[in-house]
Amino acid sequence: MESLSVLPNKHSVAYLVLDDGRIFEGKSWAKTGETFGEAVFSTGMTGYQETLTDPSYHKQIVVMTAPHIGNTGMNELDNESRKIWVSGFVVRNPSPITSNWRSKKSLEQELIDSEVVGIQGIDTRALTRHLRDRGAMRVGIFSDTTLSREDMVVKVRKTAPMAGSYLAKDVTTKQPYVVYPPTGTPTKFKVAAIDLGIKGATPKAMANLGMEVHVLPLDTTFEQIRALKPDGVFLSNGPGDPAAMVDIVELVRNVLLEEIPFFGICFGHQILGRALGFETYKLPFGHRGINQPVIDLTTGKVEITAHNHGFAVAAPKENDFNTVYGSGRVSHLSLNDSVVEGLEMISVPAFSVQYHPESAAGPHDAAYLFERFAYLMASPRVGLKDSNA
Repeated sequence: MESLSVLPNKHSVAYLVLDDGRIFEGKSWAKTGETFGEAVFSTGMTGYQETLTDPSYHKQIVVMTAPHIGNTGMNELDNESRKIWVSGFVVRNPSPITSNWRSKKSLEQELIDSEVVGIQGIDTRALTRHLRDRGAMRVGIFSDTTLSREDMVVKVRKTAPMAGSYLAKDVTTKQPYVVYPPTGTPTKFKVAAIDLGIKGATPKAMANLGMEVHVLPLDTTFEQIRALKPDGVFLSNGPGDPAAMVDIVELVRNVLLEEIPFFGICFGHQILGRALGFETYKLPFGHRGINQPVIDLTTGKVEITAHNHGFAVAAPKENDFNTVYGSGRVSHLSLNDSVVEGLEMISVPAFSVQYHPESAAGPHDAAYLFERFAYLMASPRVGLKDSNA
């Protein structure tokens, strides 16, 4: 039976305050109070539940560019982790009615229960243009407050920036667990997946291809990985600055030295880049949404992909590069701004992409990358060249 619910309209004045001093006035929504984070915008028209529960959004206040959010409520099937991770949520027009057969709760009620402060009724188009022009910045949401505008700006400016942040420790699993292939699918490979903020759809996508996925905490050592005798190592998405992930970078270097097949996505891609000796840098406003065009330079195909990243890898795009682990190349580029979206090694079995082949939410254009990982584990000495046909 269809779920239909309406929350009472009890909303006071609220403020969204940027660290450059600009203030947007709206109405309180979800939990009242104050919250702080990095202001980012997501261009997806759907998939807000997956966005809210993606650990990569930890310590970020997400602005939805689509004006109408919440009409399908919240269900029990689309969560990508155990909780909502965003620090705050910004919408133009939240739906006053929840109507969907899977819905168990309204979006606003779920945010209240999760103690997430939100704001509604602001001009999210103007805010998005401001962030696009000025760059991602610190932000605060204040509702039911007696603070002056000057005091709110001061509080925002005292919060920590995203650059230099070490956040994966907050979102990683506390205990290892295993995701097995579904009934009827034979187990072909064992994968050690380091959880830096992994989404639930990722190990499921690998398990559907016959991979037994051992999801491991952030502090797992290379010796513990080697003791598992995995066919491959996977490094997940996650929040924070890749420059702060010194121990994980060293772990990936050991994986490369041992020539264990390696696949990294998002944060894992950035860490592979640093392990190869490249720098990472903060993008002006990042890529976030489910409609980002990327070209696979190996095949020439254009994919519409799901993104959530504020950092990128500074790798040479024109020619193959050389590292202490052998030669490699940039495999994917963003068609919006030419940001490096993929790396692949030629001499050792390793590759990565900056975006999310598991989607959740988003298109499935890039799902073939998990098959590429399987091919690499089956024939690690062949390299990626033949798998791209």
